[in-house]
Amino acid sequence: MSELTEKIPLIIPDSSESPSLFVTHHARYMSLLSSRDEVFKEIQDVGGDNSVSSLHLFFGHIDLPCSSHCDSLEQLWDEEEEPEEIETMMKVVPSVYHQYLDVLSKVKAEKLPPHRACDHHINLEGSPPPVGVMYSLTNQESDTLRDPISENVEQGLIWPASSSTGAPVLFVKKKDGGLRLCVDFYKLNAVTRKNKYHVPPMNQLLTVFNGSSIFSKIDLCGAYKILIIKEGDEHLTCFRNKYGSHEYLVMPFELTNAPASFQTLVNNIFYDLPDSYVVVYLDEIMVFSKSEEEHATHVSTALARLRANTLFSKAPKCLFHVSSVEYLFPLDEEALRQFHQLKEAFTIAPILSHFDPSLPTIVETSASDYTLGAVLSQIWDSGKNAIAFDSRKRLPAELNYEIHDKELLGIVWALKCWSAFLLSLSSSFEVLTNHSSLQYFM
Repeated sequence: MSELTEKIPLIIPDSSESPSLFVTHHARYMSLLSSRDEVFKEIQDVGGDNSVSSLHLFFGHIDLPCSSHCDSLEQLWDEEEEPEEIETMMKVVPSVYHQYLDVLSKVKAEKLPPHRACDHHINLEGSPPPVGVMYSLTNQESDTLRDPISENVEQGLIWPASSSTGAPVLFVKKKDGGLRLCVDFYKLNAVTRKNKYHVPPMNQLLTVFNGSSIFSKIDLCGAYKILIIKEGDEHLTCFRNKYGSHEYLVMPFELTNAPASFQTLVNNIFYDLPDSYVVVYLDEIMVFSKSEEEHATHVSTALARLRANTLFSKAPKCLFHVSSVEYLFPLDEEALRQFHQLKEAFTIAPILSHFDPSLPTIVETSASDYTLGAVLSQIWDSGKNAIAFDSRKRLPAELNYEIHDKELLGIVWALKCWSAFLLSLSSSFEVLTNHSSLQYFM
């Protein structure tokens, strides 16, 4: 039993407040029908105050008395979870998602992840593992080295090793002036076979939000450390320092195929969920909807999928039911100033809009002796709005094209650039270009 920081009045089922009943303690264990289960009393806020309208018992099951397979069911809460952490989660997370608070558990998020079919494999294709020369460290870096190594060993992310290979370590400065320990896997990455699995293009991800008014963002905790190094490959991640050699058990972010492996994991988990309400870019999950009612269902589906695949987040890093959200990158004051400058320079007249497959669409192309350019536009109620711009230099062989071939190349290139948009249209689209030179093809 642990005492709450303040007593909370209890509202009985008929909605009348009892002046003499209060919730005062957390109960970690209790006996119920000869069954001993880990339970936690969920306190739901009502009307913005601390009154309690209902008390839920979190079991690993629902049916009572316990079924024969009870012992095999997962417990929602870890014994190491602090009551203060649970209270914080319950304040940050809307009550409709309190049944998924274990997914947002800090303690569970910091545990070593399980082995999966997509464990990170380092394929050297017969090349010998490289050996790097240790770098010299400054006094400040040398004094800082012990802490991150000790923390990673305690968390089970690395272990002491004796290996004939090894990469050097170095430090990079954080935004707050601190130092971040990194491993220079440059030589290992150079001989590793590259995984061509690409992360989703940002421009395609941002277009799916059209028409949505409510958003929730879930940041997966630990980022690349969610994946385990494939058994037998651990020695390839060995790094050396003045305290000895260590190997990674989890995937470090410095490996060349780390983004591809991570995106493979999240895509395999969410592959069957429609991108009409959820998109995933590495460790950031965005859920978006057009109404509050459907949004609660969409977020619950995403959280349930994380629980089923032993993935966790931290409640303070998440946002729920907001009208705007930062996704993929933050916009600080300096970035915002530069953005407005670019916007003023390039889009003073045409304001960029989200793509809508139901609207009339126009592709405009232009070709010069050295460059190609194109504009994708749609007809809105307010008039013609630009959706996207693109341009590129001609390749050396393309410089020899005749003028009619240059104009046709501009059309073909533009259609390839925006094929994903154009193929999703419900009707045909227009192409505007220099028509006179194309008459030779007729």
